[in-house]
Amino acid sequence: MKKAALRDKAVDPAREAARDTLRAVRERDAYANLVLPRMLTDRGITGRDAALATELAYGAARAQGLLDAVIAAAANRPVGEIDGAVLDVLRLGTYQLLRTRIGSHAAVSTSVDLVRSEMGMGPSGFVNAVLRKVSQRDEDLWIDELAPSMADDLVGNLAFRYAHPRWIAEVFAEALGGSAGALQAALAADDERPPVHLVARPGLITAEELALVSGGDVGRYSPYCVYLPGGDPGELDAIRDGYAGVQDEGSQLVGRALTVAEVADDAGRWLDMCAGPGGKAALVAAIADIDGAHLDAVEVSEHRAELIRKVVRDLPVDVRVADARESGLTPGFDRILLDAPCSGLGSLRRRPESRWRRGPADIPGLVTLQRELLTEAVRLLRPGGVVVYSTCSPHPAETVGVVADVLAAQPEVEQIDARTLVPADHLGDGPHVQLWPHIHGTDAMFLAVLRR
Repeated sequence: MKKAALRDKAVDPAREAARDTLRAVRERDAYANLVLPRMLTDRGITGRDAALATELAYGAARAQGLLDAVIAAAANRPVGEIDGAVLDVLRLGTYQLLRTRIGSHAAVSTSVDLVRSEMGMGPSGFVNAVLRKVSQRDEDLWIDELAPSMADDLVGNLAFRYAHPRWIAEVFAEALGGSAGALQAALAADDERPPVHLVARPGLITAEELALVSGGDVGRYSPYCVYLPGGDPGELDAIRDGYAGVQDEGSQLVGRALTVAEVADDAGRWLDMCAGPGGKAALVAAIADIDGAHLDAVEVSEHRAELIRKVVRDLPVDVRVADARESGLTPGFDRILLDAPCSGLGSLRRRPESRWRRGPADIPGLVTLQRELLTEAVRLLRPGGVVVYSTCSPHPAETVGVVADVLAAQPEVEQIDARTLVPADHLGDGPHVQLWPHIHGTDAMFLAVLRR
């Protein structure tokens, strides 16, 4: 009893939750944005403690590459030689020292307490020594010491500085046309914690009404978007009652583009080919309900199909569990949304650990799948109908490359100017649209519109 009491007193619940989240990510390939909210609820952590746990867990997961380089230098050994449970705490402590206003003494002592409570004095002494060495320099000085020279390797320097794997920085540089200033802005925006975007369900609540009841601000581009300044969106009555959801404004613009594209004699047969987990399907279905249309939603995973059913209840939607390449659906759709499985490089700021999980080797298989799906979308389309092809990735191979391949193989298909369907500025030369966090404040969504 006495040891348990001492342990409870020594360990800070917010930092313990952050540590346990990083552990779940490391050991089980869990997603921090799914693990942590449940953990906070189960443990009754609220208010400032919940905010601290969220900042530390997401921040440390997002900055992992930079943190690991600093830890390796301070420990004088590769991070792969450090016990995983100890490394989780070192990442939390290093993040606090380099990227928060938390005092050095608090950052070090609370980290030592976390390790001591589980593993005893030996490992806690190691953590104390490493973090004290980390605390001798601020982030900029560590970057100056460890990053490639900006003069010799600009992309490598920016990738290290803004905690991205180099290959992702190279992809961004290519997509941005090689502009160093644009690359730095994109990586910096990607390295920040993003704001919460809400979507007002058409026919149930307007963006203006949602802004009023949530205390948020109406979005810049999507007529359904509200920017939430803070707090837990799950606590809003509008979310709990199904009048609104959480959805990035870029995703809203993709769904809206499908519904406003010009289609002559629209018979109301609409399709969402890769609909899970249902955010875009819910928005499109709500508009379909207003327009007298019907949406078929295809999803290969039964679990994700069940999520779709929950968010589209009472809407004109049929959910089908199938591989969208072999759905069994009869051709003749007026509007098809293909939000294809992709690398997710456009939503790294919302999935903090994902940048360290992907690699260049993942891309070719995804491109093959995307090409097959878009080819099938064209087959299911009626003459005069439109396909909106989208990815949450700016990778040229997944975006303009896939579209070009399908257009070359399908002479009956033309690409129309997607910029006319997206009410935003700075949309580039077209005919596709590439959104960016540093320009539009959205995820880096890509969309192209094809007409048969």
